Amino acid sequence: MRVGASTPSRQSTGCAKQVGCQEIVTRAENAIASLKSVLKDTSGGRLLLPLPVSLPVKRFFDWFNNLYPVWLVGLAVLAFFRPQTMLWFDKPWIFWSLASSMLGMGLTLSLEDFKAIRRMPGSVALGFAAQYTIMPLIGWLVSRLLGLEAGMAVGIILVASCPGGMASNMISYLARANVALSVFLTMCSTLLAFFFTPLWTSVLAGKHVPVDAWGLCLSALQLTIAPVVLGVLIRWWLPRVADRIGACGPTVAVVAFTLVSGGIVAASAASIAANFGVLALAAALLHIMGFAVGYVLPKALRFPESVARTVSIEVGMQNGGMAAALAREHFAAMPLAAAAGVFSGVLQNVIGGIAAAIWKRRKPSA
Repeated sequence: MRVGASTPSRQSTGCAKQVGCQEIVTRAENAIASLKSVLKDTSGGRLLLPLPVSLPVKRFFDWFNNLYPVWLVGLAVLAFFRPQTMLWFDKPWIFWSLASSMLGMGLTLSLEDFKAIRRMPGSVALGFAAQYTIMPLIGWLVSRLLGLEAGMAVGIILVASCPGGMASNMISYLARANVALSVFLTMCSTLLAFFFTPLWTSVLAGKHVPVDAWGLCLSALQLTIAPVVLGVLIRWWLPRVADRIGACGPTVAVVAFTLVSGGIVAASAASIAANFGVLALAAALLHIMGFAVGYVLPKALRFPESVARTVSIEVGMQNGGMAAALAREHFAAMPLAAAAGVFSGVLQNVIGGIAAAIWKRRKPSA
């Protein structure tokens, strides 16, 4: 009887343990699912960071990237007053820094991303056309209105003819714009920069100085197409490796352009000091007009508010680092040409941040 009496008790204890184990397993599975959802790219469903990368590391990267304008302005100020601290960062460093940031962009892309155009062909066509028509013409107009000297005019036109900057994706997120569209427009304009950047620079700046369009084309190919394609191929062949390296991509881009800005400011400190006001005014006008026209045009064509914000940001924010690198390579005798790229990089982030703060207060209707 004692044995029989103890059997139900043992059975109930075993059931309780089994239920407890099942509950622990369920909670663990839910935790893993939640972690994956945090790390997933909402537009593509891929993991932005592999699970071995800890959340504290991801939070540090996010914190560091969000302070991008602080690092940019801080190092530029240091290089201006103490040029010797950044004079070592010259052409080879500038080239490889920007190429590495483009590689990071390529590592986040897959062949599926290129099919996204099917879902929003009109918005992509509008944004791309505005990127490579509105901004180059605004750059030319600003140089004429202000009567800029040759080097500065070439720099402003070169900035305006470059593709969208990667910081535009972060600004689009903060402004409640269409982030997927922003990423795709940045990718498209970057991949075709080897053609449009030399074309517009030659047409609009050729009257100021002889422009080696073929040389610009080759440099743009080396800076954009080669590293982006390499990144896409690495993701295709070695997706886990791409996840690990690509997790640092935005941070690499922040560090790269910050160092590029510091190196160019250090090399051009005297010229910048003599033309600070005009450079700042020209860069500010370029980006304010780009943001304004880029917003008004989609609204006039009855595109949704989210698309209008995205196109405005993509048109108003250029790849200043690429412009500065191309200027250092092809217009070395004109230090103000590269300096225009640095001023552009600083002011477009300030203007973009202000626009994002305003737009963030109201959710777009569509």
